[in-house]
Amino acid sequence: MSPHATQNAPTAPLMERRFVRIAEGLVHLRELPGDGIPLVMVHASPASARGLEPLMEALKKAGVTGPLLAPDTLGNGDSAAPTADAPEADYYADSLRRVLDALGVDKIDLYGAHTGARTACEFAILFPERVRRLVLDGIVDYPPDLKQEILAHYAPAVVPQEDGTHLLWAFNFVRDQVFHFPYFRRDAAHRQTNRPMPTPDALHAHVVDVLKGLTTYHKAYAAAFRYPVKERLPLIRRPTLVLQADVEPQALQTAAPNIAGLIPDAVRQVTTGGVAGKATAIAAFLT
Repeated sequence: MSPHATQNAPTAPLMERRFVRIAEGLVHLRELPGDGIPLVMVHASPASARGLEPLMEALKKAGVTGPLLAPDTLGNGDSAAPTADAPEADYYADSLRRVLDALGVDKIDLYGAHTGARTACEFAILFPERVRRLVLDGIVDYPPDLKQEILAHYAPAVVPQEDGTHLLWAFNFVRDQVFHFPYFRRDAAHRQTNRPMPTPDALHAHVVDVLKGLTTYHKAYAAAFRYPVKERLPLIRRPTLVLQADVEPQALQTAAPNIAGLIPDAVRQVTTGGVAGKATAIAAFLT
């Protein structure tokens, strides 16, 4: 092999980070460049789009050629806070529209994970002319009693404390979400056995993200938990892929067939192999 062969090999695109300004202030986003229709990716709570970086890189390896855009939702990561006291999913969907307008982006494919999946659904309903295809990853319609319990306990409003106990809260909040679902039901019946403990570096990065949005992270959560899934999803009129991924909590995997059944033009895909499996399924759907 020539000693120069590796110098001529194609390299993966580098992750870019930048800000755009909308009415609320600066919105931070990550981007992997490409050509064609962008895939816009809306992250899960409570952190930031940093958590989507492995999937973004896997999508490029799986053959997705278009740009990948992943903004931090308002009140999370390095983005400005929402101006509304109790914003709903339509507010987050409209803020995404305004981010795309600021970027000069019109037609998109759209991916949403967990909290971000509700925003993606609402965006596809409100602005169907801008969405070519929709991918939903980890969405469930909780029973009414569990929904009320989650609204009451899952994402409390937190402010910095003089004794620093908010720092310990953030660590336990992030760590316990790996062990149990919902995380505040810390018993054997709600133990997650399919999710490995993150590395210390990954856990630290996630905690730092939560601390960045400490006083506002709960707003996106509350909007997602209030979202009327059964009423809204039948209004989606775009081709939709519902992922049933092996790395998700069992409750979300079990819900995937019902979620797909609510959307007129939806297919469900069971994926294995973690992030790589998700990327393969999404790439096939988009192409």
